Formats: sequence, C-alpha cells, structure tokens
Amino acid sequence: MLIYRILLGLLGLGVVVFVHELGHFVAARLMGIKVEAFSIGWGKPIFRKKIGEVEYRLGAFPIGGYCKMKGHDDITGGSGSKDGGAVTHEKGSFFAAHPFRRIVACLGGPLFNLVFAVLVLSVIWGVGFEVNTLSNRVVLVSDITPGVTNPADEAGIETGDWIVEIRGRRTETFNDIQGIIAVHPEEELPLRVERNGQTLDLLVTPALDRNTGAGRIGIFFWTDPVIELVAEGSPAEIAGLQGGDRILTVNGQELPHTMALMNILEERPPVLQIEYARGAITGAATLLPIYTEAGAASLGISWQAVRYQNPRLSPPMAIARGATETWRIFTISVRSLSLLFRGVDLTRAVSGPIRITYMIGDVAVEGFNRSFFVGLSSLANFLALISIALCIMNLLPLPILDGGMILLYLVEGIRKKPPHPRFVSVFQSVGIVLIAGLMLFAVFGDILHLAGR
Repeated sequence: MLIYRILLGLLGLGVVVFVHELGHFVAARLMGIKVEAFSIGWGKPIFRKKIGEVEYRLGAFPIGGYCKMKGHDDITGGSGSKDGGAVTHEKGSFFAAHPFRRIVACLGGPLFNLVFAVLVLSVIWGVGFEVNTLSNRVVLVSDITPGVTNPADEAGIETGDWIVEIRGRRTETFNDIQGIIAVHPEEELPLRVERNGQTLDLLVTPALDRNTGAGRIGIFFWTDPVIELVAEGSPAEIAGLQGGDRILTVNGQELPHTMALMNILEERPPVLQIEYARGAITGAATLLPIYTEAGAASLGISWQAVRYQNPRLSPPMAIARGATETWRIFTISVRSLSLLFRGVDLTRAVSGPIRITYMIGDVAVEGFNRSFFVGLSSLANFLALISIALCIMNLLPLPILDGGMILLYLVEGIRKKPPHPRFVSVFQSVGIVLIAGLMLFAVFGDILHLAGR
C-alpha cells in the first residue's frame, strides 16, 4: 500500500511539474524564443523525435519534465563580456529576446499552473461531486484536555455549538471554519454560533500555532459516535460491532461524540467495554484495542461523516466557480506564506517534495477506498492546490526561481541595458546555494515528519 501511495504521489506531482514546463514551452514559442528540447520525464531519453526545431523526448524517469530554451543556460545572461562590453546572441536564443519577452517566457510556467487549477476545479464543479466532510458543530479542546484555556473558551464558545458564520462568511463545514481561522491568527474575528435554538454573536482572537504557522482557537470537530465501516479482521469486527451501530458508553462513560472516545484512549486501556445501540436493540461488546509504538489506538472503526452533495453546474457557472476557488486558494496561500516569518517551527510548517508526494498519494488512496469517482475528484482537487502552491513558489523574487529572473529582466528593461556579468554570476550562485539549502531543509523536515507518523 505504501508503494501504491508513493507511485500515485509521484504521478500527481509529475503532472503538476509537467504543466509548469509546458507553460514555459508555449510562452517561449509565442515570444519567438527557440526551444531546443521538450521532455516528458527526466533522465536519459529513452525516446526522442525531432519535429521542426524542437526535439521531443521521453525521459527514463517519467515524472515531470523540462523545457530547454536556446541559450538559456548562458552564464553571462546576456549581460555582456567579462569586461562589461556588449555581447551579441544568436537570433532566436533566450537572451537575444527583449527583456519583456523573457519575462513572458518565465511567467508562462506559473500562469499555466493557475490555468490548470482553474480547469481542474471547473471540471469538478461541472460534473458535480459528493464529499464526506465534517459538520460545523464543535467540541472544545479544553473539555477533552482540561487545564488549558484556549481562545474559544475566552470567546464564550461551548461544546455542541454550531459555528455558522465567521467574518460575515457562512461556514457550512468544519473545513470552512479551519480555512478562515488558519489565516487570521492574532486578529479579532466576529463569529456567529447557534446554541439550543438561539443565535449568538461572539468575538474570537485565534492564537498563532508555532508548529504549523496557522491560527487556532482550540476546537475539535463534533462527530456522532455512529459507525460507518468496520475493517475486516480488526478489533472492532472481532468484538462484533457493525456499521450503523451507535456507541452509547465506553468503560461506563457516556459517549456524546467521538472525541470523548479519543480522550478515553489517551489512557491506553487494555480493554474497552462497549454498550451500543443497533436499531431498537441495545447490545454489549468487549473490544481489545491495538496500540502502535507512538501510542495511537487502532480499532478498525470508520465513523459516519456528513455527506455534502455539490450539484452539477452549467459550463459557464463551473468555470466561474473554478476561477473563484482558484483565486480564493491563491490569496489564502499567499497570506499563509507570510505567517512563516512570525516565529513558527519551519520543519513542521514547510512541506518538501517527499511530504508532498506522500500527501498526494495519501489523499488519492483514501478517496479511491471510498469510490473511484471520490478518489479521482479528491486527487484532482489536491493537485489543483499543489499547482497553485507551485505557481506562488516560483513567483517568489528569489534567484534562480522564475520570480527572481523576472525581477532581473524587469530591471534590465527599465535600465535599457543588461546588468554586469559579475552581478549576474553572483546572483545565480546565491540562488543555487539558497534553493539547495531550502530544499535540504524541507527534505530534512519531511523525514522528521514522516518518521514521527
């Protein structure tokens, strides 16, 4: 199963990278810049065919790809000779093009990532989809872990409340709540809750989680303790539990929601005496939980989630919704990026290629376990998120990245002359060291994260 997740993750990440390189390819051709080679995959080509001036390749490692523009690797960067004199470049080469044409060629990759996200999200909304999600009813962390006061407690939120609105925006699911809270740490947010048929207006100020860089208020999601699925051969199946059973008590304690069970399992009891309701019949079961080395309990139970059906939209409405969702994710991602500079633990908050690959595969496998279409829509939606993240990352004004190159060519266009070759050389060298360092840091964080799973 792990290999399956990794393969799906590599394939998904490869699609997003391929789209990025395709954007550079199309933009370069439109700007009159010659492309010498365009490859699907990396490594030694196992197939190549030249069509016109472009050699199309299939790499031995069929993940991602690259676009090799003519003269793009010229270390002088069109900046002249080593003594500062002018230098000419062959017609059609990257640095023979006007700086603003080079900027367009650099923008092609990130732009295609955005377009890809819009198209993917538009298709999802166009065909309609059903998702298993979590309700907007909440449980206070302080009720599960006493002794700690969180922003939700200070705001007057209580376990069992339904958070229906934050900052004037409707919150129909727990994901909606998290999405708003996460990007507004240390900001006072007006919210509306429903409690026992009454509507209350409250104010909450999320704290900054130093581990994730996101805002948090100290709430869990509320899930009724109703079993949806029991894994074959699991402790729950051996105990005789079935899908549809509602757990009433565990070891004599009432179970109003599933988080109460998590609280019981914190003590790692060797035996769970369970009372459950199956239709109009009440039964009892003895369950022997299995604990991992990390202390997590394996029961073999999947709880019933809230099913939310998104209706099929017409093509124009689907495209509009896809564009709106892309912009919303883009702005949230940019805002989240700024939170990384506020003293968070970057080894946990920043995901590298290993963790991203695993997450893509994990999302796909979990979705496909439910149904083929759920898996496909979950994977497509997550790829859209990764594509937007890749767009933002490449637009950062760092040397070597598209954003850094765009900044360099923008200055050249304004000054009407290329920068000195020594500056370009230092600029590129700093970029290589910086990106290599960031990559090593991200991979190190990935290893620590996965080792702690």
